[in-house]
Amino acid sequence: MRLPRRAVWLSAFGVGVFQIVGTFGASHNQPDRKAVDALAIVLVIAGPIALAVRDRWPVGALAVSIVAADIYIALGYPFGPIFVSVAVALFACVMSGRRREATLLVAAGFAGFVVAGIADTRTDGLALVRLALVAGWATLMLAIAELVRVRRMQAAERQRVAAEEERRREDEQRLLLAQELHDVLAHNISLINVQASVALHLVDDHPDQARPALVNIKAASHDALKELRTALDVLRHGETAPRAPAPTLADLDELIDGVRLGGLDVHMTIDGPVEPLPSAVELAAYRIVQEALTNVTRHAQAHDVSVHIEYDEGVTIEVLDDGVGGAPTAGNGLVGMRERALALGGSVTAGPHPGGGFRVAAHLPRQP
Repeated sequence: MRLPRRAVWLSAFGVGVFQIVGTFGASHNQPDRKAVDALAIVLVIAGPIALAVRDRWPVGALAVSIVAADIYIALGYPFGPIFVSVAVALFACVMSGRRREATLLVAAGFAGFVVAGIADTRTDGLALVRLALVAGWATLMLAIAELVRVRRMQAAERQRVAAEEERRREDEQRLLLAQELHDVLAHNISLINVQASVALHLVDDHPDQARPALVNIKAASHDALKELRTALDVLRHGETAPRAPAPTLADLDELIDGVRLGGLDVHMTIDGPVEPLPSAVELAAYRIVQEALTNVTRHAQAHDVSVHIEYDEGVTIEVLDDGVGGAPTAGNGLVGMRERALALGGSVTAGPHPGGGFRVAAHLPRQP
């Protein structure tokens, strides 16, 4: 994660102030070391100046900080907080992904520190101890920086996976919503269209017979509006709104009765023992029959439709009409059928029947 430029500058300024103040304090406590002068101040602030551009040139910032610290020690100035800028630059370099460069620079810097200790005429008997401390400190900083980098990468990966999962759920919800809207609205609007045609045909000569058609139009439009409001609530609030129980194959009688009111002669047969199926399979099977009957109503110019349901290892569906118009070979309805079936590991075939009419066949396994 890259820091804002303002944060980079402010942190570099803070490190610079800390190093200058701390260096004067260290000089006061180390009278045997060389007194702080203008050159010492230049070396002390060289690292913080480099830190101001560590987000753009992390390797360069680390190199400048290490060289300044080694020269500072070689000239005999007091040991102090000049190594803070080295630590910050090292951390930034590793976090930027330049681990190899950082390791090589730290190794070179430690070698330079050894040479600086040899060149320092004010070295006391603790030189070996300091070398061990610096080596341990450098190794620890590398390890901490690498650990933080790995943790950040893992956190970023978790966020990416969570975001992808959220997008996948949203896509699935939108697809399901589109399927439900298409299936329900297309069916109800088709019924409304058919019943309106019947009502217009009867309203002049047989107004009393037009009343049932108008009642069916009212019921179908009420169902369509209810589904539309549900869909709008989902889109508006981004969550599944309360809905009526999903239809199942047990509700096919009511669906077929509504289609019959439009003038189609629908026959349904069921083979095999009727057994409850998982809710997703029941809903998909119902919607496939519904969409097939909607296509017959809209496109087939049919008079007779047979609906065959067979319970086997799952459920097999066949809807066959005697029409001449058939159903469109491409469209949202057939695409929706196939999407529902494929999502459950099933299949759908649709096309003209050799004996005439149009046939829709689907198989859905019991276990999706």
